[in-house]
Amino acid sequence: MAVIPASPPPGPGEGENRRAPDCATDPAAALKDMFVDLTQGDRIARGQSPVDRPVFLKQHGTAHGRLTVPADLPQELRVGFLETARQRPEGLTAWVRFSSDTVPSRPDPRTTLGIGIKLFGVPGPKLLPADTGADTQDLLLQNHDVFFVDTVRDMCEFTRAGVVDHDYESYLRDHPVTRQILDAMAKTEESVLTATYWGVLPYGFGADRTVKYKLSPAGCASAEPDATPPDENPGYLAADLAHRLAEGEAVFDLLVQFRTDPDAMPLDRATVRWEEAASSPVPVARLVLDRQDVQGRGQPEYGSNLAFNPWHTLAEHRPVGSIAEARRDVYQASAARRRDANGIPAAEPGPARGPSTEPQGRDNRIVRAAIHPAIGVARVGDSAGEFFLAPETEDEPALPTGSYKDAAGALKRQAVRFRVYGCNAAGEPVAELTADNAEVRWTVHVANKKAAWYQFQLALDIPEAAQAEKSQLRNPKVTGEQRAGLVIDPGPRSVRGRDRADLPELRFDTGTFLGTPVYLGELRTDSAGRLVFLGGRGHSASADHLEATTFANNDGWYDDVCDGPVTAEVRLGGRSIPVEPAWVLVAPPNYAPQLKSVRTMYDLVRDVFVTAGMLPEPAQVSFVRDVLPVLRRLSDLQWVNRGLAALFGHGGREDFLAPDRLAALADPGQRHAELRRQVWSTMRDLDRDGPSPVPWPPVYGDAMSLPPVSARQHVAISPLQSRLLLRWARGEFVADLASGTTAPAELDRLPVAARPAALDRAALSFCLADAFHPGCEITWPMRHPYLYSAPFRIRHRTPDSQERYYGSDLTPEAAQAYDGPLYAQGPGDLTRWMAVPWQTDTASCRSGYYLGFGPRYDPYLPTFWPARVPNQVLTEEDYRAAVDSTRPPEERLAAFERRAPWNRWLPANYQANINAMVKDFGRLGLVERRPGATDGLLPAEMLVESEVSFPAEPAPPLGRNLITLHVPLAADEELRSAALANAAALAKEPDEEVAVGYIDKVSRFPGER
Repeated sequence: MAVIPASPPPGPGEGENRRAPDCATDPAAALKDMFVDLTQGDRIARGQSPVDRPVFLKQHGTAHGRLTVPADLPQELRVGFLETARQRPEGLTAWVRFSSDTVPSRPDPRTTLGIGIKLFGVPGPKLLPADTGADTQDLLLQNHDVFFVDTVRDMCEFTRAGVVDHDYESYLRDHPVTRQILDAMAKTEESVLTATYWGVLPYGFGADRTVKYKLSPAGCASAEPDATPPDENPGYLAADLAHRLAEGEAVFDLLVQFRTDPDAMPLDRATVRWEEAASSPVPVARLVLDRQDVQGRGQPEYGSNLAFNPWHTLAEHRPVGSIAEARRDVYQASAARRRDANGIPAAEPGPARGPSTEPQGRDNRIVRAAIHPAIGVARVGDSAGEFFLAPETEDEPALPTGSYKDAAGALKRQAVRFRVYGCNAAGEPVAELTADNAEVRWTVHVANKKAAWYQFQLALDIPEAAQAEKSQLRNPKVTGEQRAGLVIDPGPRSVRGRDRADLPELRFDTGTFLGTPVYLGELRTDSAGRLVFLGGRGHSASADHLEATTFANNDGWYDDVCDGPVTAEVRLGGRSIPVEPAWVLVAPPNYAPQLKSVRTMYDLVRDVFVTAGMLPEPAQVSFVRDVLPVLRRLSDLQWVNRGLAALFGHGGREDFLAPDRLAALADPGQRHAELRRQVWSTMRDLDRDGPSPVPWPPVYGDAMSLPPVSARQHVAISPLQSRLLLRWARGEFVADLASGTTAPAELDRLPVAARPAALDRAALSFCLADAFHPGCEITWPMRHPYLYSAPFRIRHRTPDSQERYYGSDLTPEAAQAYDGPLYAQGPGDLTRWMAVPWQTDTASCRSGYYLGFGPRYDPYLPTFWPARVPNQVLTEEDYRAAVDSTRPPEERLAAFERRAPWNRWLPANYQANINAMVKDFGRLGLVERRPGATDGLLPAEMLVESEVSFPAEPAPPLGRNLITLHVPLAADEELRSAALANAAALAKEPDEEVAVGYIDKVSRFPGER
């Protein structure tokens, strides 16, 4: 029976017309009225569902086990259920419920623990008439050896003081023994499996003896070493029980203490301790709880639905005393009312429930929601109205050829679609929330802050940043309050409902750049009410009508990329639920939409979270999931860079995808160990390799400069990728290439629980994380964990929080400070680090680069961003020749191996080139997937340049070799003309066209020139 009924007291007016409980005439009936009719009844009236017990209602877990009795138990101890158990070598099946006498919302420390044991296989009539025919027997104990009141009348008066009078304190002031015992009962246990329990009240033991029960721990698995301490985890007892029984069994000894002195061991004074010095408890049985999953399907519910009553017993074990008499009626009535309200049969269970073989059930009650993708990526395009959706899985089927440009040859925008997923209390996705099952109101606030931010010189989180020129404010001549005019901020827009599209109020078109209106995009919804965001149309311009002169910091210029928070208000079933927000960013176009870089943004950010302990490292290395993607991406870059085609492409020296080579790489056996080691050891190690361009991947890095000055001249795969590849090289991986087990490519074919993560991964898998110089879509802040509030989720700055001023120069120290620009983000804060305008940087990110008159690089390697900005491509003409099986093989092979510069349509002169990119970016070709050769001579699938929108005539020669020559002397205006002419004459070779100039993108350190 409860210390204090675990329910809030009645509210004003509740219970005022009830008959006052009569503790003098019929205390048992009064207790029933207070516990069942008042406490439990008021809970039911308030809508509690399912209805719970009035006492010991915080369940820590229910476990199954067995009670065994030694065969040589002395004759005088072979009483009742003990004799039944002795006759069965396997013992009696037991189900044990552990609980605390408090409400579930209160913490475990300083509560009274209770244990209810239900034994199965005990035949014979029980003392409760309703239990006729049941073969179960109950034992009830708690973790203190005396009760806090003596008699049923005392219990009634104590309960009335709290439940009716709401004044426990006055009662306790007049009853110091009760206060003392209650204080002692409020104890903190290490574990329910290491606590000692007592039956508290006396029980008969045969015809003429009386005992009290004791349950003493005899061993269990250790606690988890890094378990959360009790003062930090209010539900630690349940977690501890689950952990220990998952590791092994737990053992208790059941003992009986005989009443040997009637005066010292009264029957109806429950506060009096039966001293063990006068009567030592005798072991009679052993309770063993099996190793098990106490959270297995249905097991917690089974324990909740059990009812325990000390009178559900054989007559040999009859409870003794007035409190025991009251327990009979109160427990029986409360169990009946609880079971009736919950639709549970009011009867003892039949055969004991065995461990369930059904899969674990799920909590499907939605208590909160989250937006996915957590970071969504839209892309600009110059099509007037057409767009396509961003990939929603990383292996989504390619769009049909021609899907990326409209009928006029303009580049379509990439829109990003956001979804809301409802989650249960554990954070597990339960269902997508759409206009079909919820009310969703979306709000987005994007801005462009590039022109008001600091220049890009070098990523500010690498050591080389200290050697670079200062990161000064862009547009320094715009001062004071006028600088606010450099920020393009149209404010937030909101939308709700289905099929909302092309509405003026949903356009981000009220922001201005120095008074010039700039359109940054718009909101739409699809037929299910999901948010669709479209960015700008790639419009960039100079307020002063001046040409761009540099790749990243063109003062007076603006573009229409942007970024900002995505939030949603969700009502489900008439109630509001909290929603984790997301972020949207607008990026330049993806000219090779079906390719991924060797190290994607997802790879980089995942490594950040693994390193920070926010995500686990894979326990096993899968060849298909962890190794093959790196190898495949290197090979796939053959379609956008000629040097990579010769090295990793079809028939190349390192053609990983050739069937025999792939089978060898996927074999964990010793036979191919050296091959794996060679591939692994050729991956770049910055400490080992320095600025050498030879190791893989042959891609420029964050500190790229001519001449090279740093190991970060080239990029390395992420530390996590490197560790997984090392385990593969050692043969420690799952050889799953032949299993064919791959996840479905379409989002709707994935389980609902897997869709949010798939959306997050897809969005970042098509973004680059190589060469933050400054970067293609987003840059170096992405590798700092304090940028995020949770994995893949940008930390939002509150609207009323103003960012501090960092001075005229942004130093590496200020940029990386905990309270600096990386900690919390507002609209426009992610894209402000990028080049302005983006076209000048995209046009500058080529491959090769010569250093004037110095040692020549391979004209195709290394490279910057070929997976987004192609270098050399297979043209439509050469593709048709390569797949034409009527042509001679040598002619087809020659056509296949030929590659044309992707940007051959733009002027060769560097400054003219970057300015032409501003107006012609949508006319360049896209690299799209096409059917390949059918006879095995060449790949069965090829990626081909298509959709070029420049005039057919005059077309540049397809076979020209466009060389980019960096001439440091050209930085001096007096020497420029002669230096460029001389360099072009000396560098040019047959079939080469040389673009010469001083290219500040590759001169990042003072004194290089």
